[in-house]
Amino acid sequence: MDSTDSGISRLASVGSYLDALSSITDEISLRDRSNLIHLDKCLHTLWGLGENVLLNWCLYAEGISLLIVPHYAIAGYSSDENAPREGMSESFLRSLLAGRRKLEHGQLAKVAKLLEIEVTQLPLQYPLTDSDAQQNVIERMIKRYSITYVPCRAVALFDIVGFGLLSPFAQMTQLNSLSYSLNSAQSKLSLKKIGIDFARSTTGDGFYVWNTELTLDANINLYHFMHLVLADNAIARSKASQDVVPRLRAGFHVGGSYEFHQAEGLNPSLHHYIVGDVTVDLARMIEQADPDQILIGDFEAEMRFLNGDAPSWVTLDAIDFVARASHSVEQLRGLVLSGERIDQIKCYLTGAPLETGEFTVRRIQIADKHGKTRSVFNSKANIYRGKSDPILLGIQDRELSPERRRKERSEHVLRAIQADSA
Repeated sequence: MDSTDSGISRLASVGSYLDALSSITDEISLRDRSNLIHLDKCLHTLWGLGENVLLNWCLYAEGISLLIVPHYAIAGYSSDENAPREGMSESFLRSLLAGRRKLEHGQLAKVAKLLEIEVTQLPLQYPLTDSDAQQNVIERMIKRYSITYVPCRAVALFDIVGFGLLSPFAQMTQLNSLSYSLNSAQSKLSLKKIGIDFARSTTGDGFYVWNTELTLDANINLYHFMHLVLADNAIARSKASQDVVPRLRAGFHVGGSYEFHQAEGLNPSLHHYIVGDVTVDLARMIEQADPDQILIGDFEAEMRFLNGDAPSWVTLDAIDFVARASHSVEQLRGLVLSGERIDQIKCYLTGAPLETGEFTVRRIQIADKHGKTRSVFNSKANIYRGKSDPILLGIQDRELSPERRRKERSEHVLRAIQADSA
C-alpha cells in the first residue's frame, strides 16, 4: 500500500474504525476486504486532506454514489441567508449529519438537488453486496471523512485551578497527574466489567471526557467515572506536594455536539474530537466554578436504554438523572481506592432543608463573561472506605465564596430529596 492509503490494511490495534472491521472479519471474504481497502483509498483521495466533507452515500450497480461538499460550504448551508434552496436550514443539515449516512437513491438525488451539487459515482473493483457487515464498515469509513452531529451526548470537564500561573514544568506534571487519574479511574471501572469506551481531548488546562456510547447507562457510567477521577486526585493531593498534583474543579453536562476526525500526518485520526453546545456550556460553567466545586448543567435530554431486548427512550432532566445515577452506585462497591475498599458512595445535588427533614434542590443562575445566563446545580459526592476517612468531593452551598453568592441568582426546586443524601 502507498502513503495515500488511510489505513484499513495498516491501522493500529485501537479505534472504533478497526473495531468495526475486526468484529466482522469472519463475515467478509478476502475479495470483499480487498474491495473495501480500495474503496478506502478512493475515499481518502476524495476527502482531499480535509478539503471536502463526505455527507451521504448509497449503493449502485458498479460501486457507490456519494454526496461530497467543500468543508467551507457546510456553514453556508446551515445559514438561512446563504441556503441555496428553500427548505435548507441548520436543522436539515444536522439531520444529514446525524444517524445513518446511507440513503435510498431517491433521497440522495433529492438532497443533491437541495444542496445544488452533483452526485459522485465511484466505481469499484467488484460490486458491493448489500450485507449488513459491508454496510457497517462503509458507514464507519464515510463518517471518518465527515462530520457527525450528536444531539444528546454527556460530557465531563476537568479543569486545573490556577493552571496559567504555574511554571511550564509544573503545568506538565499536573497535566500528567490528571491524565493518570483518568487512566486509573477507567481501569477501575474495567475491573467491575462496566461497559466503557471513553474518549478525551485536552482543553490546554484540563480535559473533556465523553463516552462514545450514546445510552443512559453510558451517561451514568461517565458520571461515576467523574467521581472516581476526582477521588483519585484527592488521594494523590493528600500524599504529594501541591505543585505536583492539580487542584481541580469539574463539570458535567448533556447536550448537542459535532464529532470530527483531525488529521494525523495526512490521514484522519482513528478517534474523534467533539465541539458544540455541550462543550461551550461546560467551558462557560467551569469559569464560574470555585476550586473543588462540581457543577451539573441544567439539561433535559432524551436517552436510549434497553428495556428487555428492545431499545426504549426516556426523557430525563438533570435532577432525575442524578437520582438515577445515585441508585446505581452499588455497582462501584468493592472498588479499591488507595488500599481501601469502597463501602458506600452517595452523590446528590445540594439544596435547602425542609421541615419534613427532606431537602430541595437549588438551581443556580450564573452569568458568563459574555453576559449569557445559564442554570446549573451544585453537586456533591461522598465516598466511604473501610476505616479510612471518607473522601468528600465537591463543596456545600455554605462553602461557596461570599462574592459568588452575591452574584448568583437561585431558586429552590421543590423536588424533595431524602435527608440522608443531602
